Amino acid sequence: MKSNFPYKRILLKISGEALSKPNEPGYCPDALKTLINNLINVLDAGIELALVIGAGNIWRGKLGKKIGMDPVRADYMGMLGTVMNGLMIKDCFEANGITCKIQTSQHIEPIAETFDHEKAVKYLEEGCVVIFAGGTGHPFFTTDTTAVLRALEIDAEAVLKATKVNGIFSADPETSPDAVRYEKITYEKALMQNLKIMDSTAFSLCKDNDLPIVVFNYSNPNNLIEVLNGNTNKASIVSN
Repeated sequence: MKSNFPYKRILLKISGEALSKPNEPGYCPDALKTLINNLINVLDAGIELALVIGAGNIWRGKLGKKIGMDPVRADYMGMLGTVMNGLMIKDCFEANGITCKIQTSQHIEPIAETFDHEKAVKYLEEGCVVIFAGGTGHPFFTTDTTAVLRALEIDAEAVLKATKVNGIFSADPETSPDAVRYEKITYEKALMQNLKIMDSTAFSLCKDNDLPIVVFNYSNPNNLIEVLNGNTNKASIVSN
């Protein structure tokens, strides 16, 4: 399968919920199988693929806040959750004969190797999938920020963010039926309208470094390869 999409190397940001059943913690074998099959399609299209996976299927910082946890400790739990998800996805890839590497922000060998952007680029060029886990290594930064930071470090051409809606809207489409979907939007317009695309740190990094953001609907996993072939009917692109 040949991709008509103009990106050779992408970083895909997916939520931990993509690994589980809706509203259920942990892992769902069917969800994992669907995800891996669709990511294999991306590789078959000749696209170099890096991943950042959230930890929402295991842990959310807001739960720590509810029970009175120290926020720094709660964030470290979230970082560890992303490592667990990375190990799960790595195992799924390797069960399908796909080489996969995990790089983390913390030193946790032999579980995973420490982030090294030169090694990461080499792995991608060799056709390996690279998973960046452990967040940025610091509390108070989201996995959105991790995704953008790593994308810049490996010279990815776009960040793709999987969501539950068909891209970016002028308002929440679930509560505002008149909300307008943007097929393309500039960083400036998104900022002026206060659109919640990513957290402010991640969005600012994209804007300052002219890194396109593609927000797409992952409710139907087939949408990913459609987006990579240029179909933006269920996606939005943010750029300069």
